[in-house]
Amino acid sequence: MQINGKELGKIFLAPMAGVTDVGFRHICRMCGADLTFTEMVSAKALSFDSSKTKELLITSKIENPVAVQIFGHEPEVMANVCKCPDLQKFDLIDINFGCPAPKIVNNGDGSALLKNLKVLEAIVKQCAKSSDKPISCKFRKGFGLNDNISTTVAKICEDNGAKMITIHGRTRAQMYSGDVDLETIAKVKSIVKIPVVGNGDVVDENSYNQMLQTGVDAVMIGRGALGNPNIFSILKGLNPLDKYSLVEEHINQLKQHFSDKYINVTMRKHLLWYIAGTKNATLYKQKIATSENFDESLKLVKMLLSQ
Repeated sequence: MQINGKELGKIFLAPMAGVTDVGFRHICRMCGADLTFTEMVSAKALSFDSSKTKELLITSKIENPVAVQIFGHEPEVMANVCKCPDLQKFDLIDINFGCPAPKIVNNGDGSALLKNLKVLEAIVKQCAKSSDKPISCKFRKGFGLNDNISTTVAKICEDNGAKMITIHGRTRAQMYSGDVDLETIAKVKSIVKIPVVGNGDVVDENSYNQMLQTGVDAVMIGRGALGNPNIFSILKGLNPLDKYSLVEEHINQLKQHFSDKYINVTMRKHLLWYIAGTKNATLYKQKIATSENFDESLKLVKMLLSQ
């Protein structure tokens, strides 16, 4: 798949808050992910030159191409941020209209904009006009449990300058429950000319092939990659990489940018995902999650992954 002549590939790692740090994105690229997205970045915070927010923009040397995802509800702020120097290294600027988290929605951001299409339209239009980078949009099929405004939103995005859209086949009310609506994703693909990426419940070869059957140009994988970056290797027919070696590389990448304290805290959830499904994992989960000794936690993870 190409946008503005740039090859983006076919299998993407989804932007996930608190998950897709630079280390995790790096190892997913090692495993075969074609395009990686930063965690979602607050446009408002970036406009205030927040150093903490800028940490989310750190990228790995092998992330090429790479995308940044921004969120907010003020069209002018969003458009101005699209021009800021910090975003110029990215190949794509993605706008979040899909995050279902209460703290995001209650502030009028993310999927809350599916209830305010005039503002959503203004954001896409102004961002596309202000930036030399291609703009993409990620959204859910609607806000309320039985809502489905996906085709309307898709056309708004296309007509106002978006170069790509990603559709998660659930409503905000569903959060991550219930089956992803593949029929809706197929319908969205059928009514727009720009590339469409399908997202939701892709966890193995079967679900990946089902998503491809909707006709989408690419597939985005989120929760299916948690603790399982080799999902990209498997889907691309590559040999899976040693899991503990990936854990070590994840940590090594973080060490280039962050303190040991930060790494010890942020890696705990990742370690629990890495050991999920291994023999005796339940016996050691609590210890790994609460241990003050990170090296001891790593020893436990290595032991569990080598069984």
